[in-house]
Amino acid sequence: MNQSSSHVFPRHCHVDLPQAVGGEGCYLIAADGKRYFDGSGGAAVSCLGHSNQRVRDAVKTQIDQLAFAHTSFFTSEPAEQLADLLIANAPGNLDRVYFVSGGSEAVESAIKLARQYHVERGEPQRRHLIARRQSYHGNTIGALSAGGNAWRRQQFAPLLVEVSHIAPCYEYAERRPDESLAAYGERVANELEAEILRLGEDSVMAFIAEPVVGATLGAVPAVAGYFKRIREICDRYGVLLILDEVMCGMGRTGHLFACDAEDVAPDILCIAKGLGAGYQPIGAMLCSEEVYNTIAEGTGFFQHGHTYIGHPVAAAAGLAVVSELLERDLVAQVQTKGDYLHEALNARFGDHANIGDIRGRGLFRGLEFVADRDTKEPLDPGLGLAGRLKKAAFAEGLICYPMPGTRDGRKGDHILLAPPFIATEKELDEMVERLSRAVDTVMAAV
Repeated sequence: MNQSSSHVFPRHCHVDLPQAVGGEGCYLIAADGKRYFDGSGGAAVSCLGHSNQRVRDAVKTQIDQLAFAHTSFFTSEPAEQLADLLIANAPGNLDRVYFVSGGSEAVESAIKLARQYHVERGEPQRRHLIARRQSYHGNTIGALSAGGNAWRRQQFAPLLVEVSHIAPCYEYAERRPDESLAAYGERVANELEAEILRLGEDSVMAFIAEPVVGATLGAVPAVAGYFKRIREICDRYGVLLILDEVMCGMGRTGHLFACDAEDVAPDILCIAKGLGAGYQPIGAMLCSEEVYNTIAEGTGFFQHGHTYIGHPVAAAAGLAVVSELLERDLVAQVQTKGDYLHEALNARFGDHANIGDIRGRGLFRGLEFVADRDTKEPLDPGLGLAGRLKKAAFAEGLICYPMPGTRDGRKGDHILLAPPFIATEKELDEMVERLSRAVDTVMAAV
């Protein structure tokens, strides 16, 4: 679509995009008939592909029955059923679900609930939020404040609220040569305790982190034991643990909830993206029984809300999506297909001179580009590698998610892959082949 003739405010004003007119399985179809393999699910959204009949039918049926009822007046059957299904499969003591329209809203809700929880417990001095560098939690002011990506924050810095940022668990780039995985994990987890003590041990309300870091690091899981130590520290100092699974949750990493891989449960958990699989905009904040009861037995009113929370049509779509994931055992398939994809990526790129790390879990995989594999030195940011890779892959009929600024918001480049759970091995091979051609094209010109 030529932007000069459009009244849509696009993400980028100087890029002419093709118009999507259809979707079939793992492919999106443009107006000119070209088919694009959705190798990143847009942004880890389209876990069921683009033509799931069960979800389509659920949306149509719900619209015919009830399109909208504001949650200050009514609840709805699909919202109640989806909440029941999520809690039946949720980790730990998570007991209540607060529906929203996307990931940023889920994170905003979590931050505000954490604050109100402490106020209602009689600890209004707890006001500090701790997060991690190179995290991404959304684009609203509160969520952007929690995020730790310098480039995304830079121009909005005067508007952001104060949030402390400690080190991520980013073993590839930040583990010392003489440090074991366990020692590294303990060292960076202990930064949380040090920051709590610096701020005042009774002044911190919550710590927020992604179990597998998505957009800004490129599918980076924590080392074993890291999150168990984080949980211990939070418990010791009365700090709520918020886990942001907006991108890595809902089966994407081979577990319905990503934190199950760590054998850790949060006090508050955020999901979105794969919850609606792209068929409807929906997200959710789940909280523990203790957090909910503190509000319920106090003021009884969570001082927060959006017009479209608990939207019946969105909830009906989410219910159909989660039912598909569970009844078709797609989460277990994600583990199997993830292993297959990891082997295929290693076979094609394992010895590539400019790919230093291939990582991730399930169908959530990242490739980090470097100038030198031995030193792990990133490529010159001036090359614009991520943008070139996105363009070259798109020309090959592949949608993927390249990002710059992997190391510090400026240096470093990676590609994130998050194909639909329904992708066949043949389709995954095709994705790797298209990506390989795109990488060869770009690197030959660098």
